[in-house]
Amino acid sequence: MSDTGYEMVVGLEVHVQLKTRSKAFCGCSTDFGAAPNVNTCPICLALPGALPVLNERAVELAARAAIAIGCTINPMSVFARKNYFYPDLPKGYQISQFDQPLATGGSVAIDTGGGAREIGVARVHMEEDAGKSIHDRYPAATAIDLNRAGVPLIEIVSEPDIRSSKEAGAYLRILRQTLHYLGVSDVSMEEGSLRVDANVSARPRGEQRLGTKTEVKNMNTFSGVERALEFEFARQCALLERGEPVSQQTLLWDGGKGEARVSRTKEGSDDYRYFPEPDLRPLVLDPKWVAEIRASLPELPADRKQRFAAEYAIAAEEIEQLTVSPQLADYFESVARVAGDGKSAANWIMGEVQAALNASGTSIGEFMVRPADMGQLLTMIRDGLVSHAAGKRIFALMVESGKPAAQIAHDAGLLQVGDEPSLGQWVDEVLAENPQEARRYLAGERKLQGVLVGLVMKKSAGKADPKRVNQLLMSRAGAG
Repeated sequence: MSDTGYEMVVGLEVHVQLKTRSKAFCGCSTDFGAAPNVNTCPICLALPGALPVLNERAVELAARAAIAIGCTINPMSVFARKNYFYPDLPKGYQISQFDQPLATGGSVAIDTGGGAREIGVARVHMEEDAGKSIHDRYPAATAIDLNRAGVPLIEIVSEPDIRSSKEAGAYLRILRQTLHYLGVSDVSMEEGSLRVDANVSARPRGEQRLGTKTEVKNMNTFSGVERALEFEFARQCALLERGEPVSQQTLLWDGGKGEARVSRTKEGSDDYRYFPEPDLRPLVLDPKWVAEIRASLPELPADRKQRFAAEYAIAAEEIEQLTVSPQLADYFESVARVAGDGKSAANWIMGEVQAALNASGTSIGEFMVRPADMGQLLTMIRDGLVSHAAGKRIFALMVESGKPAAQIAHDAGLLQVGDEPSLGQWVDEVLAENPQEARRYLAGERKLQGVLVGLVMKKSAGKADPKRVNQLLMSRAGAG
């Protein structure tokens, strides 16, 4: 079966838990990992008479995200009841937004190798999360944990502009990185603070009308999203080639088996019986407040990458690695400024620093070596106070102790000796102890210079400045 006659069309719905201390409509904690059902109250549990109160911080974070991806914040948005029945939804409905969302009309720029392309964002709306059904805790039973019920979410809905699984992966990675830089969410797929649903359809190449879509859920990695899209696209292509229709369904992705299975027939908006939430007034935002949010946005990934390229003269591949998180980018920039050398800072951070983080399983935010101390180490190496080899030893001790480079170099006796009297004494001793090599070198056999430098370094226990040793040997040869 060949799918070359068909084009993949994908729209993504990205659900993002907002990084607030309390839930969307009550004061319950949003902490992840608490004992089941402890972060609940009458509002979470939908007890009679309990009324929601909107979390202002959630609105602020939602607006930050929408503005950063180029959306227009609507001066008025309306919360609605989305009615459906599921065990982890206590009220029997979800407070969401429908025809009057928080924001509309943004875009995310991607580049998968063929040049930059804009993926449209149709809308960003606010809603509350549902609880969680746990199917593997008790035999033949499902447990319900309502700690997550009411946690504030935004849903970022793309236009059906994505044409391949690779483009979908690029869109998600850039979107996640942007949200991370904004500080609006932990964006952890493992903890469920970022979840993706994919609407997929196939159509003959050249056709403008959209085909019948299916929705794929339960994808917990970006690579899983890409695999699920490839599977579902191939399945739809096979149906179309056999002349069979594609049914509008919801499918669950099984990453272990590498296949999707039908969960239910896909609902339309009419099935949810949306109507305005009677317990919440329309959300009206002051344009001055929106302008303040816009002005407070941090430097976003695309802008930071451009600036790093201009200021530090490092390669695009290095910039991609160094800007993967705002914390790593901040660390690099602090080190580069102290050391006055972006290239050296990049090399050490992508090499020794990243290796140390991987070995310890820690993040850059928990790293023992402060950026000022890292920059001091690079400066000491550049200025010849310590050798490169000694620098690596000093770095290892910095990782263990958190002490500054200068203190460790002094305490461990790793400072490089560069004064001429000390170096001259070591050179003369080596020449005296190795008369045959000395005679041949002084007679013009210059290939022995490396051997003699090595002997001086050994005699000095690695403390001698090899550059100065070379210069002294050359002066001895000239005098000889």
